[in-house]
Amino acid sequence: MPNVIALILAGGEGARLRPLTMERAKPAVPFGGHYRIIDFVLSNLVNSGIFHIKVLTQFKSDSLNRHLKNGWSLSSILDHCIDPVPAQMRTGKSWYMGSANAVFQNLNLVHDSHAETVCVFGSDHIYKMDVKQMLEFHRETDADVTVAAIPYPVSAASSFGVISVNSDLRMTGFAEKPKNPEPMPGNPKISLVSMGIYIFKDSVLTTATNNDSKIQKSNHDFGRDIIPRIYKTSKVMVYNFGENLIPGMTPTEQGYWRDIGTIDAYWNASMDLVNVTPQFNLYNEKWPIRTAMDPHPPAKFVFADGKSKRVGMATDSLVSHGCIISGGKIDRSILSSNVRINSFSLVEESILFENVNVGRHAKIRRAIIDKDVEIPPRTVIGYNLKEDAKKYFVSPEGVVVIPKGAKL
Repeated sequence: MPNVIALILAGGEGARLRPLTMERAKPAVPFGGHYRIIDFVLSNLVNSGIFHIKVLTQFKSDSLNRHLKNGWSLSSILDHCIDPVPAQMRTGKSWYMGSANAVFQNLNLVHDSHAETVCVFGSDHIYKMDVKQMLEFHRETDADVTVAAIPYPVSAASSFGVISVNSDLRMTGFAEKPKNPEPMPGNPKISLVSMGIYIFKDSVLTTATNNDSKIQKSNHDFGRDIIPRIYKTSKVMVYNFGENLIPGMTPTEQGYWRDIGTIDAYWNASMDLVNVTPQFNLYNEKWPIRTAMDPHPPAKFVFADGKSKRVGMATDSLVSHGCIISGGKIDRSILSSNVRINSFSLVEESILFENVNVGRHAKIRRAIIDKDVEIPPRTVIGYNLKEDAKKYFVSPEGVVVIPKGAKL
């Protein structure tokens, strides 16, 4: 799409998603078996015909950079690119001090591209979106800034930016993570929350981030600083994501958007994928989720000895390439590549990253096992949370997390 550049904010620390982000950037965290979180925003942009994309990286970005290199090479002859851009201290001797500062330090990318429209997207949400429809709304309303928003329960809205609008969908108020979110008119149980997706006129973005850089007390953040200031002086329109349609979308998927910034949110969104009729559909060929593909062999299920209960079996689960279910059982679980489930073991409602080996007679429930972990035979995880909490991280909702390479 001409005159459009997308800046993907991928430099955050992701502290709320620890221990999964102890050794990788949050956008590089696996999701849905063989995907990474960043694949969803990149797929949305590419499927929407936006091919000039810069990924602003910073925190522990090595695995993210390798993933982009291996899976996201576009055609340079057509001037298509997905480029990782590391923090370079172009404007002073400091790393990124917030999302707005990350963009401010890379305004040269916007100016060099000669783009008239700038998409500023986060990289840690799970959703499908035809960005062209939001761009059309932005241009038809002649907005200086357009913010994507979605109705959200008031009880959970305090984790997001809460928006007020008039009848024309122009922003009239914005509060970042308020203790008492304002409900939508006529519905006291629902608030309108920001999705962290913005479209700017290039001149407006340049002026706003330049001005913000001069305010010492600013957090240099879009949600906490730029948007709460700019709607008072500029035309900020609010795009209703609930009306966005993509080819092949099912009715239950319309308006699906998940912030997976915590362990419990990540686990819950993962469990959305293993339902018999999933609300979020990975199998829509008309809107593919793209990723890097490693050359692993097919998944394999072995042993069918029902008499001794040595049966390789997976029910309501996602099993990636290279996995071997060898006489064990998984249910409502997601396996990344090269996972082995050995005989008589049971894995339920769990997420196993690549190269995990589950020993014989082990029992695992409601757990996330990071990569390169050897689960010894007869290990029990997730059945006694008090004991698990002495050794591992246990989330508020009782999900046990075993960190990368842990020795059990």
